[in-house]
Amino acid sequence: MTVYFDNAATTPLDPEVLDAMLPFLREHYGNPSSIHGHGRKVRAAIENARKTIAHLINAAPAEISFTSGGTEGDNYAAFGSIRTLGLRHAVTSKLEHHAVLHTLQALEKSGDITLSYVHHDEQGRLDLEHLEELLKSNSRSFVSLMHANNEIGNLNDIVAIGDICQQHQAIFHTDTVQTMGHYRHDVQKLKNHFLVGSAHKFHGPKGVGFLYRRPEVHVSPLIHGGSQERNVRAGTENVYGIIGLAKALEIAYRDMDSHREHIQGLKDRFIARLTTEIEDVQFNGLSAQADQSLYTVLSVSLPPSAMSEMLLFNLDISRVSVSGGSACSSGADAGSHVLTALGCDPQRGAIRFSMSKYNTAEEVDYAVEQLAKMYRKVPA
Repeated sequence: MTVYFDNAATTPLDPEVLDAMLPFLREHYGNPSSIHGHGRKVRAAIENARKTIAHLINAAPAEISFTSGGTEGDNYAAFGSIRTLGLRHAVTSKLEHHAVLHTLQALEKSGDITLSYVHHDEQGRLDLEHLEELLKSNSRSFVSLMHANNEIGNLNDIVAIGDICQQHQAIFHTDTVQTMGHYRHDVQKLKNHFLVGSAHKFHGPKGVGFLYRRPEVHVSPLIHGGSQERNVRAGTENVYGIIGLAKALEIAYRDMDSHREHIQGLKDRFIARLTTEIEDVQFNGLSAQADQSLYTVLSVSLPPSAMSEMLLFNLDISRVSVSGGSACSSGADAGSHVLTALGCDPQRGAIRFSMSKYNTAEEVDYAVEQLAKMYRKVPA
């Protein structure tokens, strides 16, 4: 058996999505900026995709811009807001994806901003009282806090965060890459100014995503050289990617309830089996708490063992694909910055199982059996 439990990294393409994309890889090859019939046909398809996405998140089509993915959207929101609006202070957390952390740290290094980090506890819960304190002393800041953590699955209360940001006139960006297509988003009920999504996280193609931008926030483009995307993002559009993005999100919303029930069942099975089969197994962050974490992600902390450094390699040999790592034990380690920030023991191995609608209970059992074999054979 070969199993894939790395869906937080990328998901397999849905056949329905491929079917929607194929005509734009074959017959409909016009440049959407061209005014002739070939171009107009493709332009109409792009605008229909924009309308589909806007409808699903309750936005206006003009508020949706297509990007190469979540990283570009995060960069656009940060660089555009800080440099165009003249913001001098930014707030994030040490648990954010590097697309946000490295971007804000680069802006701090260049002297554009001072950067503050919201406190969190040992399980990764953000201290929203501390966020409010930071904003009280630094009004009109840029705030970037993700909806769900890609490593440990913690869900943040972006409604409450948005309310705090609004009270202090802060610009609020939230990275929703891990939750888009898995949770319903209504931007009319949120107070965020920016929100991003990436197609390959919900069974769409790689290399395409979208950015939602609240219309009252006018910022300069990150990429120059053309008037595409209403002068927001220059460059010929990734047409078949955009078509696939819209179709994937449409399917995700259509089938979300049944998929959530199925995937949560797999996660519950993982927790039960791991707890039974491996002594001293623990779970990082809030990933084992159903009401406080992504139902697609389970971050497992394994007891110290001679196997800890070879976990991913040995699982790969057993045809189980996962992500993993441990807390960094030194500045030279390429470990997990998230687990390090939580103060996790660097001697414990960590594995992230991330599930999709295509996974099965039999695959869960197989993955647990392969992991348990390693711990039965090799003592600490």
